[in-house]
Amino acid sequence: MSLTDRPLSELFAQRRPLRSIEFFPPKDDAGVEALRKTASALKSMSPDFVSVTYGAGGSTRERTAQVSAILKAEFGFTVMPHLTCVGHSRTELNEVADRIHGDGFRNIMALRGDPPKGTSEFTAPDDGLRYANELVALLKARHPDFCLGVGGYPEKHPEAPSPESDLEALKRKVDAGAAFVTTQLFFDNATYYGFVERCRKAGISVPIIPGIMPVLSLKQIQRFTAMCGTALPSALVRRLEAAGDAPEIVEAIGIDWALQQIRGLIENGAPGYHLYILNRAKSALTLAAGLAA
Repeated sequence: MSLTDRPLSELFAQRRPLRSIEFFPPKDDAGVEALRKTASALKSMSPDFVSVTYGAGGSTRERTAQVSAILKAEFGFTVMPHLTCVGHSRTELNEVADRIHGDGFRNIMALRGDPPKGTSEFTAPDDGLRYANELVALLKARHPDFCLGVGGYPEKHPEAPSPESDLEALKRKVDAGAAFVTTQLFFDNATYYGFVERCRKAGISVPIIPGIMPVLSLKQIQRFTAMCGTALPSALVRRLEAAGDAPEIVEAIGIDWALQQIRGLIENGAPGYHLYILNRAKSALTLAAGLAA
């Protein structure tokens, strides 16, 4: 692999469905070794790119850099580190951007970020940024060759006063220089199709990658969906509740639901799919096998 990654815009230009996976930085060295095993198992999937999340308040800044370097150098993945506004001044954000660029990464997921634990409201630091569109603009001004992704909420960001204002915020991010959108998780494809249609009417023409999370636990997914304002279809909930405390059955149901989602999305022209796998290889590999069948 070359020292410098290709911008993802080149991959989107190929007009084929892209497959990507999200990792999050582990808390300790043992977790890093576990992540290495997951990455090794997932190499057989040949993902087009992988992303690495960034903790609240930049709490995983060093781990994000470490994991991104491992996935790039040891496994040859095209890596898209996340970067958020939380807890950083403009000077610090420029310094982080310089390091990312200097290490050969050319793709960043630019996010405002969640408030640090223990706080419910986002507060911009001194000389910091309040919105993701400001981060996109800062990064593009600093390194114009960055290819930037941004987040989109098919069912509205929990803090947005209305779907219309949320869409306006997304358009500001794209107008500032974002090359594509990756959506928050959803479980009803009609939600994604409606979101894409509204985006196109609003003048947002960049690729919109659907984000998919295979359910591994009913309680866990209920917690996630409550945080991000995502609806769980009653049909899926009934199936998961019927599985009770049988984790293997729950996982099989979750993977089957995700498999049907992905098949439908690709058939209907989605530019690919992004998997939220919580650093676990099994569900992603099972999905890949199902899609190849």
